[in-house]
Amino acid sequence: MADAMARALWERYEPVHDLVYFAPEVHRTADALGMRGFWMGYFALRAAPLGAVPPSVVTSCFYVFHPARVARALPDAWTYATPADVLAARLDALDTAMTGLFGPDTVGSAEFAEAADLAWEAAAAADTSGRVLAAANQDLERPGRPTARLWQGLTTLREHRGDGHVAVLVSQGLGPVEAMVLKAAAGESDGVFLRETRKWEQADWDAAGVRLRERGLLEADGSLSPAGAAVRAEVEALTDAAAERPWAALGTDRTTRLAGLLDPLAHMVETSGLLPPGNPVGLTKKTYSPVR
Repeated sequence: MADAMARALWERYEPVHDLVYFAPEVHRTADALGMRGFWMGYFALRAAPLGAVPPSVVTSCFYVFHPARVARALPDAWTYATPADVLAARLDALDTAMTGLFGPDTVGSAEFAEAADLAWEAAAAADTSGRVLAAANQDLERPGRPTARLWQGLTTLREHRGDGHVAVLVSQGLGPVEAMVLKAAAGESDGVFLRETRKWEQADWDAAGVRLRERGLLEADGSLSPAGAAVRAEVEALTDAAAERPWAALGTDRTTRLAGLLDPLAHMVETSGLLPPGNPVGLTKKTYSPVR
């Protein structure tokens, strides 16, 4: 039951979290901080809770990016703005973005504040042992503004799930490129989009495909084999299981309530045109699993 809730809530909070990457208000804020281009802003905004750690740490935590993609952004980003400055600016930017997209009446409503409080409580209950990104986000102060509180709570939950997902990939012997090749072969994301945005060469992608075929996980034409489909299913099931504790702590009734409160927000993000084609996280748009 908790595993099903973990997946259902992810499908609802991921689009709201993703505003930090794609909302124009956030891009303008990153530019104002001095970030040089989208990717420097991306890595600074997402990695800021970790502090000014070296790029190798961020590469490890984020998992699927080529080290060169990270090293072009960090540590140079911290010469333009400190992690503390970035943390404050990202909450201001998300407040502006969410108010603009959802409307002042929505973000000022009792229901929105309720969603923020439920998300924060679930995030506080997340187990962060071995989960570096989740732990860094969980340790941040509770924001007073409901917009910031909701986004930061959902972000902690998102990174908690992501940390668990990386652990599952490692346990399955799936390196960064192999994981993306399997995701693309499963039809969950566009392979070219993943390869290019994560800055891997075609040769890296092809070599990962060879390794997966040798393991029997891909067919000769690059499609998933039955064994590959089984591994993908196992990865997702284990990821859901690893993400269950916040929802078990919140309880079925309040988790269901939070899902209902997030439904219209997720739908507004998904229909806003802000999210890019290519679907890097593999969400099924506007088709949410029931909360059970």
